[in-house]
Amino acid sequence: MRVAMYYNNNDIRIKDIPIPQIGYGEILVKIMASGICGSDVMEWYRIDKAPLILGHEIAGEIISVGEGVDRYKEGDRISASHHVPCNTCHYCLSDHHTVCDTLRRTNFDPGGFAEYLRLPAINVDSGVYLLPDEVSFEEATFIEPLACVLRGQRRSNLQPGQCILVLGSGIAGLLHIQMASILGAGCVVATDLVDYRLNAAQRFGADIVIHGQNDVPERLREVNSGRLADLVIICTTAKKAVEQGLKSVDRGGTILFFSPTDKGVTIPLSINDLFFRNDITLTSSYAGSPADHIVALKMIRNRKIHVKEMITHRLSLDEIGLGFQLVAEAKESIKVIIEPHSLLPPL
Repeated sequence: MRVAMYYNNNDIRIKDIPIPQIGYGEILVKIMASGICGSDVMEWYRIDKAPLILGHEIAGEIISVGEGVDRYKEGDRISASHHVPCNTCHYCLSDHHTVCDTLRRTNFDPGGFAEYLRLPAINVDSGVYLLPDEVSFEEATFIEPLACVLRGQRRSNLQPGQCILVLGSGIAGLLHIQMASILGAGCVVATDLVDYRLNAAQRFGADIVIHGQNDVPERLREVNSGRLADLVIICTTAKKAVEQGLKSVDRGGTILFFSPTDKGVTIPLSINDLFFRNDITLTSSYAGSPADHIVALKMIRNRKIHVKEMITHRLSLDEIGLGFQLVAEAKESIKVIIEPHSLLPPL
């Protein structure tokens, strides 16, 4: 089968490797669509593990089931989680599934940027989601990122009527904007450095957009009756955005760190100003629980969250280098989908 082997963001090679052999409790999936995640182009995080086959936002069709699999059959349309928790440890029982040791060890074989992948038995048991007819393969690639957003907003305790500031209007930011609107936010404000993405933020529900080079706290006070944001959601790796976020949260508010920064970034914090005097909560969120994935699929099916309109590029496996370039540049693209079984158009 053909796979995209990642060496760095500018060096992704199409190679042929054997189709994985499945064993007891496992299934083989033909990948029909695989989204490029912002974490896929986080080069400092990937480079030491290269070469490797990335891709975790997948959807496809089961073409073979191993002995012992009775919940799924050949021909089923599915999405799946690449990391799955054990559901029995201290962390899982405390609703912290995403820090479970098992979740950190599990993965696809080999990855979503391939024509086929093997789902290990634990993934089959805890991380497969049957797709209803109303959900296309490309829409199903949003299940994983939307699950992450669901968990993040649950952890940040978003309340109806609040002023929400979303820093960064890429795919994560746009999903947060839609979700905050659904949950009854009083006002959703979005920022970015790219006009294309600010326009997208408005299309997907932001009440107000602010260019990231402006004085964001000052503009917030102008549009929010003199107050800052009740909840700040940081959806960008930029250090400046983190600094803006710390200055843009109101007394008694919350900052959700939804994206990692570049490697080694640190920010000085005033304990007295943030916590002792102003009662600010800092929290973070990584990944999503199995329940979050199920809710995400239902929201996509019911068109509560509009995801198809976010797809800006559909590329073949041979074009994955272009896809990585688009996502890394973060300019005039939103969601880039790789279709491993599509072919390059004729010249």
